[in-house]
Amino acid sequence: MTRTGKLTGVFAALMICAAMLCSVSPVSAADVIKLSYANFPPAKTFPCVQMERWKQEVEKRTNGKVLVQTYPGSTLLGAKTTLRGVMQGQASIGCISLAYHPGVFPLSSVFELPLGFTTATSASLALWDLYEKYQPKEFKRFKVLTMFTSAPSNLMTKAPVRKLEDLKGLELRASGILSKILESLGATPVSMPMSATPEALQKGVVKGLFSSFDVLKDLNFAEICRYETVTNTAVYPFAIIMNMKAWNDLPDDVKKVMNDLGREQAQWTGEYMDQHVKDSLAWAEEKYSIEMIKMSDADMQAIREKTVPLIEDWKKKATGAGIAASAVLSDVEASRLKYEAAK
Repeated sequence: MTRTGKLTGVFAALMICAAMLCSVSPVSAADVIKLSYANFPPAKTFPCVQMERWKQEVEKRTNGKVLVQTYPGSTLLGAKTTLRGVMQGQASIGCISLAYHPGVFPLSSVFELPLGFTTATSASLALWDLYEKYQPKEFKRFKVLTMFTSAPSNLMTKAPVRKLEDLKGLELRASGILSKILESLGATPVSMPMSATPEALQKGVVKGLFSSFDVLKDLNFAEICRYETVTNTAVYPFAIIMNMKAWNDLPDDVKKVMNDLGREQAQWTGEYMDQHVKDSLAWAEEKYSIEMIKMSDADMQAIREKTVPLIEDWKKKATGAGIAASAVLSDVEASRLKYEAAK
């Protein structure tokens, strides 16, 4: 081959390489799909941690075709304004706590009941299964991207609660269904923002709180509440919703990425939360020598029996809304048994 022929071959090879590089180059700025994602809790809390993980996965799996701008800590929309804000397009995506919207989610609110879940992973997967099976019409104005729950609620108190009798008249910070659970157990629920709880504990306005154990570390409640009683009653369900027009405008390949992330994100969030609870308890034990308390089997059975009216009340309301309440509860219980057996 002549020198000219060799040069021609080298040039051709370089042109092919350049074409290949161009074909995998990042998406141009003009073609990037920009989405906003509103969340209400502080950035370090688990709903926002999962938000950042979802953002990273979407951007990675779409090769930069989608850019998600996140807004934690109510910097774009608040806890009670996100639902309408996403509906109206103020944010493309939003995280909502179903408990903040009583009556709006008659089917999914079953997960606010004391159903006995012991992990966020099992509850989150069961919640996602329920959504996928029933496709509840309560979400018809949105695209649901994923769902998950908090860890189970337990007692954190200044004085030990070793038996059910110890709860009688005890003032405890709680909200929503947790307040009703406490009432059924003889305690005195006090509703207040979580941010006001440390001062209320110091002044003796409340003697403890009813929430998930992660707050022992995240909000340093372990300093005051040295006694932690396991009850594993209710969890808080969350949904990640997307404006329907924003969803419909997405190309099919991006929709597939987000759909594929639905169940995976539910499981990831549950596992993250469960590990965070373990880490928080270990930290609290090392720093403050907290005491973990388990009630007797008889007391735990009494708790289940005393909270049955809450479940019956939900069944009545759900049936009135045209929901097959007994079938829903049966499905949730089957999922609970399946996922808790696998943990």
